[in-house]
Amino acid sequence: MNLKIRLSLMNFLEFAVWGAYLTCMGNYLGVAGLGSEISWFYAIQGVVSIFMPTLIGIVADKYVQPQRLLGICHLLAGVFMLGCWYMGMQAGFGNEIHNSSFFIALYTLSVAFYMPTLALSNTTAFSILKGHGYDTVKDFPPIRVFGTIGFILTMWFVNCAVWDNGSFGFTFAQNSHKFQYTYMQFFVSGIVSFILFFYSFTLPECKLVKQQAKKTLVQTFGLDAFKLFKLKRMALFLVFSALLGMSLQVTNSFAGPFITSFQGSSDPFIASSFAANNATLLTSISQVSEAMCILLIPFFLKRYGIKGVMLISMFAWVFRFGLFGVGSPTMPGVLLFVASCIIYGVAFDFFNVSGGIFVDKECDPSVKASAQGLFMLMTNGLGATIGTLSAGAIINHYCQWKNTGSSSFLMGDWQTCWFIFAGFAFVVGVTFALLYRQKKA
Repeated sequence: MNLKIRLSLMNFLEFAVWGAYLTCMGNYLGVAGLGSEISWFYAIQGVVSIFMPTLIGIVADKYVQPQRLLGICHLLAGVFMLGCWYMGMQAGFGNEIHNSSFFIALYTLSVAFYMPTLALSNTTAFSILKGHGYDTVKDFPPIRVFGTIGFILTMWFVNCAVWDNGSFGFTFAQNSHKFQYTYMQFFVSGIVSFILFFYSFTLPECKLVKQQAKKTLVQTFGLDAFKLFKLKRMALFLVFSALLGMSLQVTNSFAGPFITSFQGSSDPFIASSFAANNATLLTSISQVSEAMCILLIPFFLKRYGIKGVMLISMFAWVFRFGLFGVGSPTMPGVLLFVASCIIYGVAFDFFNVSGGIFVDKECDPSVKASAQGLFMLMTNGLGATIGTLSAGAIINHYCQWKNTGSSSFLMGDWQTCWFIFAGFAFVVGVTFALLYRQKKA
């Protein structure tokens, strides 16, 4: 098989694991009696991202070839994820988890071994491409796109798949046994992890490279990058990266429960609407937009610089949240939901991807890798964790879970919540515009 196709399949499976539950997990947690803990489930991803990728990266650099370590991590992540599925199955459809602490522990362990694989899959792809004479700048992006495709397709699958009374099928109609509302989403994720475990051992060898000079403990853990805070411009960039990072997981955490909550409406037309019953499918537009917006970054970054691109991202988050606040699942309001999902591509990519490019250009070669780690720590670690927990506290204040038979919906004043999030993004954007000074070319 062609090497690029093999690496594309690896990326497809890598993100398919995540797409099975990331945007719809909140719906099941509400049914399982863990609705008030949704923010913690998403914050855990940020917490483990602070230290697990570094620890696993050290092992990949010195002891185990990255493609094999990728497989081992997926084996463990898959085992723990299937443990979550098994606990849900034991409780039964529409019932609360009996031992919530153990369920949370299994989920935490699964995520702890999955998050490092995001970096390991890149390391594996780069190593194999370079080892076979390919240009990573030219050949990797088309391979990486298949990761987004895998994420989207598993979102579509769990949105429509139904396991009801021992029979399997697909539907767009209202059905509380859809995978997006049940523990079956964890089953899909766990099985795909197992497939990638076996597949990773068929990939070409990634030989370990002996380090020419010994690194200090500070260098090994990337702590030397913290000296960037001595530079005012970089310090401001990193601080605002953390503030903007607070928005990253909010819609992944709560867009599904928000859109699904319209099923609890007293208006049967709204309750039975396509959008209300296919929240995962609707939010997948965000990932489609994300894949396409990557292509716009070089033009905008060259024309407007990092400050302009960051401001575009910040105010895109204002519209991302604000449009959720004024939209509805029926026409014409559903078009505002669609617009919010399209804007997500700009909000996410213009910040995450452009920020990584900026760090690579601005930092000394001796700390580039550490600086990238620091950027990820500030955004997907500290920023996303604090932002998700804060958003959860706000939503738990304005909304409550209400049971209606076999279903459970997070009902309340969602509009106020979305406007609060939009207001925060607006204040961050205005403050950044006033304080940050872009270096003239």
